Amino acid sequence: MSRLLLRGDLLPGFGAISKRVEPPIIKLIAVESKGAYKLRLRFSDGAWGVYDFSRDVEASTPMTEPLRDTEFFGRHFIELGALAWPNGFDLSAEALHRQLKAAGELRRDSKVA
Repeated sequence: MSRLLLRGDLLPGFGAISKRVEPPIIKLIAVESKGAYKLRLRFSDGAWGVYDFSRDVEASTPMTEPLRDTEFFGRHFIELGALAWPNGFDLSAEALHRQLKAAGELRRDSKVA
């Protein structure tokens, strides 16, 4: 007779069964211009930070070259949770979130009781 295995049960040769928990998918929910090449980015997990795109623009790749024009840079928008521009250049929210966190620039609003 077979029985349903539950979390914490031991599976012969494999140890305990554990539930794999996937981290939530982080999406960009708002973008606000904060000067020349700086944008305040708000994420779906409640975090936010101001990202300076100066280095990306200075890299002057075929995709970032149009961003040198501040008017074009200002045409940013959110597409499917990612930051994007009309020329097809886009950056994932996860990558931006990770970079802001690594730089110590990721913030969370304090909750008011």
